[in-house]
Amino acid sequence: MSALEAIGLVKRFGALVVTDDVTLKVPVGARLALIGPNGAGKTTLVGLLTGLLRPDTGTVVLNGRDVTALAPALRVKQGLVRTFQINNLFRGLTILENVFLAVSEHAGSSFAMLRPAGRCKPLVERSEAILDMLGLADVRHQTITDVSYGRQRLVEIAIALSLDPKVLLLDEPAAGIPGNEVARLLDTIARLPKDLAILLIEHDMHVVRQFAQEVMVLVAGRVLMTGSPQEVMSSSEVRTVYLGGARTTHA
Repeated sequence: MSALEAIGLVKRFGALVVTDDVTLKVPVGARLALIGPNGAGKTTLVGLLTGLLRPDTGTVVLNGRDVTALAPALRVKQGLVRTFQINNLFRGLTILENVFLAVSEHAGSSFAMLRPAGRCKPLVERSEAILDMLGLADVRHQTITDVSYGRQRLVEIAIALSLDPKVLLLDEPAAGIPGNEVARLLDTIARLPKDLAILLIEHDMHVVRQFAQEVMVLVAGRVLMTGSPQEVMSSSEVRTVYLGGARTTHA
């Protein structure tokens, strides 16, 4: 069963076809990487999957339900959650407070921080369990500004997990992270629940090789190929694209 499926997605901006008949399947528990050169249409495709953009034609199916017409917030409630290239954390709050706010909001308890601590205990325990899973328990009382950028990326993932995703879209999670912290990030992602479907949008082929079971290559708004990391990286067409042999015009 596919946790997330896109069928024949087409998106035009005027005469420009940015997403051209894209079909993909993300099975339950999948580790799928989406790659492509700058301008391949990755950002537009993610916008279509998450509801920020509406396709001109095509369908988005989440856990067997057609969600093409659903707004982004409703897709989140249905289990489709994403992180962003640039984090949007509350920098003056602690790591635990950042995650606690997300857990509270998802539980429908937006003002939990104003309640007596005893009444918030289940929410705090849920927040701490997520941080423990991501290896952040030891820094949970530090503010966002006091931890490395790599750990800030892990906090973003923690917040995403607080929304109980069935499908998690990670948008270049390794971007801007020093090389010595990337291994920690990859190890943490590898330890996420096995039934969680993850779609990774990434430029770094080392990250893709370590993460993905399957790789989809997008070029000029179309799917060039889908295969194992070894198949994709040994493809002469893919090498040509990444060496600049193919011209692309889409965002």
